[in-house]
Amino acid sequence: MLLRRAALLLSLPLAAGVALPTALAARPMTPQDVARIEYTAGIAISRDGTNIAYTTLSRPDVTKGEENGGARQELFLADAPMQARAWLPEGMEVSRIGFTPDGAMVTFLWSAEDEKRALWGVPVNGGPYRKLAEIDGANVTSYSFAPSGSEVYLIAAPAKDDEREAESDAGFNARIYEEELRYSRVFVASLGEEPDAEPRQLELPGEVYSFEVAPNGEFAVFTSAPTPLVDDEYTSLRANILNLYDDSVVTVQTNGKLGDIEISPDSRQLSMIAAVDANDPAATTLYLVDATTGDFTALNEGAPEAAVDAEWMADGRLASVIHVGAQSVLRYYSDSGEVLGNVDPGELILTGLDQGGNILIATANSPAHPSELFVASRGGFERWTAHNPWLSEVDFGTQRTLTYAARDGQVIEGILIEPVGEPPLGGSPLILDVHGGPESHESNGWVTSYANPGQVAAGQGYAVFLPNYRGSTGYGTAFSKQHQADAAGKEFDDLVDAKRALVEQLVADENRVGVTGGSYGGYATAWSSTRYSEEFAAGVMFVGISNLVSKLGTTDIPNEEFLVHARAQPWDNYEFTIERSPVTYAGQAETPLLILHGEDDPRVSPTQSLELYRNIKIRKPETPLRLVWYPGEGHGNAMAAARYDYNLRMMEWFDTYLKTGNRTAAVPAPRPDLMIEEDEAEE
Repeated sequence: MLLRRAALLLSLPLAAGVALPTALAARPMTPQDVARIEYTAGIAISRDGTNIAYTTLSRPDVTKGEENGGARQELFLADAPMQARAWLPEGMEVSRIGFTPDGAMVTFLWSAEDEKRALWGVPVNGGPYRKLAEIDGANVTSYSFAPSGSEVYLIAAPAKDDEREAESDAGFNARIYEEELRYSRVFVASLGEEPDAEPRQLELPGEVYSFEVAPNGEFAVFTSAPTPLVDDEYTSLRANILNLYDDSVVTVQTNGKLGDIEISPDSRQLSMIAAVDANDPAATTLYLVDATTGDFTALNEGAPEAAVDAEWMADGRLASVIHVGAQSVLRYYSDSGEVLGNVDPGELILTGLDQGGNILIATANSPAHPSELFVASRGGFERWTAHNPWLSEVDFGTQRTLTYAARDGQVIEGILIEPVGEPPLGGSPLILDVHGGPESHESNGWVTSYANPGQVAAGQGYAVFLPNYRGSTGYGTAFSKQHQADAAGKEFDDLVDAKRALVEQLVADENRVGVTGGSYGGYATAWSSTRYSEEFAAGVMFVGISNLVSKLGTTDIPNEEFLVHARAQPWDNYEFTIERSPVTYAGQAETPLLILHGEDDPRVSPTQSLELYRNIKIRKPETPLRLVWYPGEGHGNAMAAARYDYNLRMMEWFDTYLKTGNRTAAVPAPRPDLMIEEDEAEE
């Protein structure tokens, strides 16, 4: 097997939260830097803890002339801190990595040329990769080995519909919206004496999203929703315990959103992260579930925190990532649910876990770096990867948490990035970067991306504040419910109050405060640029909401909107619904507004952006305004070129209107300077 030269990762400080070296710091971060960032994505450790694998996630560097494309993952085996080897030929893009039960092979999903995605494996001691199992004519989306290793369970895409394809080839390609539903399938394939035997399909109810076999081999846990509709996945996903001997099923009767589920090493119980009820905006409460009855008990219900991930240790302890506001901790529970202790990871924001041989590995980021691989050590975490050594060249703005009191006394926390260099006495231009959801939250970790100005803006003299306004997770269910039935009310008043607090603290220049965000953050941007236009000097709105009435009829998650956000239907009070729609205030929009949207967005229809654009254009033609469509993109940009283009446009817009404070400046040219390195592009 041809392998790339072994990759020796640069040695960097291993202690959690240690900033990258600044001795070489000589330049600000740029959009070109954002385009080439690489992350640790999937992580896996063998059952006995002897081997660690991970994937790197990156996109083509279009700034260097590489061909445009989406995210790609490549497989590495980690030998020691800062040492790893590429374990497959260059260019093999894989997903869903794991290990066979005996630890002899790293497993992954991959699509060979002209083939569907199948399960493959490559020996950890060297040797060629080979196909382990496939489903004829369908992509495999997930897999789980039986403990013996003799069988593997596969989730596959819906069966091929030859009759429908023939009709389509003949021109009869009409699609019936939300009716012609096609369901995923679950198979069990033999890996033992009869490797060529046809996989056997299991008859399971609903749309299956995950399937995991218990360590004792007697049952499996699968999650399913009534239909493949996204709305059902969001609101009606349930955990089911399947007896592998008699095919009986026990459903864990939760009522609301569902997150991570893990099976204990003794197969007696499950850990489950789920919502507390149907109106809980997010699955953030950790439960223990009896694997026989499906009965469950909450471990942290009501606490001002959010459970993010969990993993059973080989000795029976339960390790869990808990986000407490903008920080994170690693918490250990006993198998009876007693808290054994918390491990403070310092500046690290933990995001995911895996375990083998009682060795715990994690993905984590910090203000100084994106997601990397860490291994838990006594009292802390040891860093094993450093994918972006060039970050040592970048001068970072100081990043910290900041709290302020809203007008009604509610304390709100957020992340402040101060501008690089000496800020002006009168305050800096400030960008409020508003997260979506709103059932998510900002952590004090890596907060720079193609749509988040972060350190790019700090390097250009901006302060950036990312508020965890009402509705955010990480502060308990009660806080995340505070926005309900009050769209654009107290939740967005929190943004204006953030501005005023930062002006009072001399962080921000009162006349140079802008706002950006995507999805619900786009809604916040639209509201801030219309209803609160006098407060904000510039806005960049991404896949945002402008009309709550028409949104209901054009989204693919209407039930989720009703249950965890609106708590009422538009017709229950049309006056209120219209009152809380940014399009209503288009006539007072004086904030220069850049609107960007994927043309294929199923969540927030592109017509939401078009409505706001058209209304402002007609009612306030003098206001600087631009609408940018991204063909082929959905609810967020996936392709490298579209992401880079977005970042360039966002910063150009803020430079034109926010940094200068001039709301009447001419609109920038339609096409930004891409600054692509021509010599490499020609090659």
